[in-house]
Amino acid sequence: MSSRLNNIHNLAIFCASSDGNDPEIYQTAYEAGKIIAQNEIRLVYGGSKLGLMGQVAKGVMDHGGKVTGVIPDFLKTKEVVHTGLDKLVTTNDMHERKLAMNELSDGFVALPGGFGTFEELFEIVTWAQLGLHRKPIGLLNIGGFYEDLINMLQKMTSKGLLKQDNLDILLVSDDFEKLLDKMRKFEPKPVPKWMNKNQT
Repeated sequence: MSSRLNNIHNLAIFCASSDGNDPEIYQTAYEAGKIIAQNEIRLVYGGSKLGLMGQVAKGVMDHGGKVTGVIPDFLKTKEVVHTGLDKLVTTNDMHERKLAMNELSDGFVALPGGFGTFEELFEIVTWAQLGLHRKPIGLLNIGGFYEDLINMLQKMTSKGLLKQDNLDILLVSDDFEKLLDKMRKFEPKPVPKWMNKNQT
């Protein structure tokens, strides 16, 4: 085990743009923002003032932290975009948004969310699986929200459809500070040989 720690100066958060109906999830999103600020990490997120996204950003800003929002132009309306951020990046579309969030971030965490959160999470995990990046990826399992997904991923592994090494890319905890610790200690697997274009 290497003693090298990953430096996480910029952390991307994927989560819902709606409030949901679970007070624990809603409050934990704010607390996650608070912890990000206390660790002097810059939040990189989807740029919305709404829902859990807005709560994370509020938690960061209320505690003196820095926030970069990344939002596609078609969503940049006064009803959606957070105008209090110290940095806002506008992209042409959703794909460009994900590329920008990857480039701006040293790691990624998914909080509870819907289709958009799942899509962002699985794309960034797939990129890691393919060796396109080597950054840590965390899943914050608030109140067991992701238990069914974790069980499904384990079933995929047991059926031989997902390698254990690739499942291990996804770091899981129900505690945000413990999740950050796992991410700092994460050691990425070597890039697959078939991905090495210089391999002869």
